[in-house]
Amino acid sequence: MEQKSESLREAFGQALEELGSNVPNLVVVGADTTESIRTSLFGDKFPDRFFNVGIAEQNMIGISAGLALYGKTVVCGTYMVFIERAIDQIRNTIAYCNLDVKIVGTHTGISVGPDGGSHQDIEDIAIMRALPNMRVVVPSDAYATRAIVREAVNTKGPFYIRLPRPNLTNIYANEGIKVGKANVLRDGNDLAIIACGIMVQESLKAAERLQKDGISARVIDCHTIKPIDAGTIISAAKDTGRIITAEDHNIMGGLGSAVAEVLSTRRPTIMDMVAVNDVFGESGQDAELMVKYGISEASILDKAKRLMKL
Repeated sequence: MEQKSESLREAFGQALEELGSNVPNLVVVGADTTESIRTSLFGDKFPDRFFNVGIAEQNMIGISAGLALYGKTVVCGTYMVFIERAIDQIRNTIAYCNLDVKIVGTHTGISVGPDGGSHQDIEDIAIMRALPNMRVVVPSDAYATRAIVREAVNTKGPFYIRLPRPNLTNIYANEGIKVGKANVLRDGNDLAIIACGIMVQESLKAAERLQKDGISARVIDCHTIKPIDAGTIISAAKDTGRIITAEDHNIMGGLGSAVAEVLSTRRPTIMDMVAVNDVFGESGQDAELMVKYGISEASILDKAKRLMKL
């Protein structure tokens, strides 16, 4: 495992810049935050295919839909809490019409940190995965981000890609990342930790600690929330008999809910969820907030040890 940390926003911008040379129909639309989320890298190189509409997120979605209707592959994005202003437009113009628009929401989860509860988007997965036609993907490092953005741009139809604010330690090197296929990062037979995004690295650290206590934990990067990889989830349930989900999102409607939907209908299994417990956050350093709101390595360890007693 590489130990280098990288910005997933920077990786996103780099992927767009690379794709711009290979996908002539690719256009990028932003809403004021283009420097922060690094879509400006594409804009600097391809100014005639880059549109910054300012603080007008509903307009960003409407313009993206129009460009897609005229045959363009569109990537649009800003901070996710601002994109939520345009859910009506996303539903009725992007998802309903099944348009080729990739929506990238950044600064998600409690890990946004000092910006506080107003900017810590913890409900986005629940909203976006409820939309028919919408794929929902949550990369866990820079390598996965680049791979997922490349696949999304080369796959017709709507995507939502969720990115955090903090830099994350690289998990992948040359491993395959495929939308719709979860990655088993560590094998184990006592329990399985199914995580996404920033919580994948927390899960790997927890698994190392559990190993020292004689508990063998499988760690699965379930980066695609929709369509979810039911096969890998069911296999983990059969092999271990205990499942923990881990996400920087509200406990309602996110990865944990998606996994529970699979297991409850196809393989009922003892499980627990590490997630924000249906409360808004506050201003603070990301690591401190993750501990306070129960989404750290320590929370995974605590719930794993409780499950092992059942």
